[in-house]
Amino acid sequence: MPMAASKLAAVPKGLGAVEDAKNKPRWGFVQFLFLLSVVLCVLLYAPRVFVLAPHGGIDVVGFFTTPNSSSKGSGSPVLPQRAVGSAGDDDDDGGRLFLDNQVHSPCSSMRNHTICCDRSSVHTDVCFMAGDVRTDAASLSLLLLPPPRDHHQHQAAPPNGTSSTEEEEERVRPYPRKWESLIMAKVPEVRLRVARPEEAAEHRCDVRHDAPLLVMSAGGYTGNLFHAFNDGFLPSWLTVQHLRRRVVLGVLSYNPWWAGTFREIISGLSEYHVVDLVRDKRTHCFPGAIVGTRFHGVLVVDPARLRDNKTIVDFHQLLADAYETKANKAEQQGTSSSRPRPRPRLGIVSRKGTRVIENQAAVARLASSIGFDVDVLETATGLPLPAWYASVSACDALVGVHGADLTTFLFLRPGRASLAQIAPLGVSAIARDCFGGPAARMGVAYEQYEVGVEESSLARRYAADDVVVADPERAKRDKGGWGLVARVYLGGQNVSLDLGRFAETLARLHSHALRRRRW
Repeated sequence: MPMAASKLAAVPKGLGAVEDAKNKPRWGFVQFLFLLSVVLCVLLYAPRVFVLAPHGGIDVVGFFTTPNSSSKGSGSPVLPQRAVGSAGDDDDDGGRLFLDNQVHSPCSSMRNHTICCDRSSVHTDVCFMAGDVRTDAASLSLLLLPPPRDHHQHQAAPPNGTSSTEEEEERVRPYPRKWESLIMAKVPEVRLRVARPEEAAEHRCDVRHDAPLLVMSAGGYTGNLFHAFNDGFLPSWLTVQHLRRRVVLGVLSYNPWWAGTFREIISGLSEYHVVDLVRDKRTHCFPGAIVGTRFHGVLVVDPARLRDNKTIVDFHQLLADAYETKANKAEQQGTSSSRPRPRPRLGIVSRKGTRVIENQAAVARLASSIGFDVDVLETATGLPLPAWYASVSACDALVGVHGADLTTFLFLRPGRASLAQIAPLGVSAIARDCFGGPAARMGVAYEQYEVGVEESSLARRYAADDVVVADPERAKRDKGGWGLVARVYLGGQNVSLDLGRFAETLARLHSHALRRRRW
């Protein structure tokens, strides 16, 4: 009996084990389920960890690693980043991320360990580097290290793009005004090349990043608000928004003013610290790089050119996410409740120096008499962008003379607000191109008020029959083109609005605001 008891005690009781007639253990139902779950887990997750590089894309081991940047070390970096490549149907396909989000791109079929440049646009050049990318601050270069024992596989070129070999070098000035040689000459040139295997020891990693690099410029015309968005942030967003902030911004012409003024937008583009590519002498290592930014047109997002069909409204959402606080979100929700609403709010963009509304106080009184609560938005006060966003986004309508400060129309609420741009003599087409088309594409109702000769201060400087005021289009053709526009029509003109005529514009803005509030 004691021996029999000992045998019974040795039988495992956990996991549903049972005893047969001869006191021997046998598998039960629970053991079967446990084994089945193990097999299923292996089948499900093994392809994500042990992967082969498919055509047109790369998979990097390390899918489950946390998105931390700036680990120090030497040698080849372990790249804990989801795959970076170019071709694919989704921006997040089975854990893979793709560098090039533009459809029909000549670089869409680039392979791992290659450099591909798209130079087909008159506005900008964009190059992609897929693989182990390292910075060389001394020469302002990006080096693509070949994989060990397989450094010749990068020779295959994409069908319609340019691809570099070890003996070749690509050069890019990452600023989207390629056609304007004077400003492009001030943008630093970045060199891209495939490194020799032995150069890995010369360029050991000081800082390892688990996200690809975007090289952009904070120079050019970026001190101007319009160009900061048109040449800088919108093209950068077009290029990397599909990476969902998992991208490191490598900035040329970096300066503290730029970083401080736009810090919320910078944070909206990337969850990582900015790298000053000129002053930071350390070797940074990335699992891929994009040099240059896409450009679809003046403040334009063309959804047909993006694999995920984003629009300018999605860019507005980036700004809303960056600038809206819990307080103003609660205020907006409060105004949509059942309590009585205030009168529609009109913002008047108040310029200083040139293109000033000389009878601005009278225009404000007129708008108030029509039914608006009026907010005069001074442009020369140094107001930070979050405060500008709060003021403009609260407006049902925005009015202003053509100028860079009207770029804040991007802060208006799509589908609800309206914009009335006052176009001085000689700038009608420019005004419509810069803000009219983009506002309409964002779902903002657009009005363009064309200033008459009698409303322009130029009428006090030129005779009535002078071609400058009598026929601005001919004057531009015959007297210097853009130089005349910049000097006379933009730099030397104020306006005094005909209140009777402008009242019609304000009345339409007011009616639009009331209709949208009933929705």
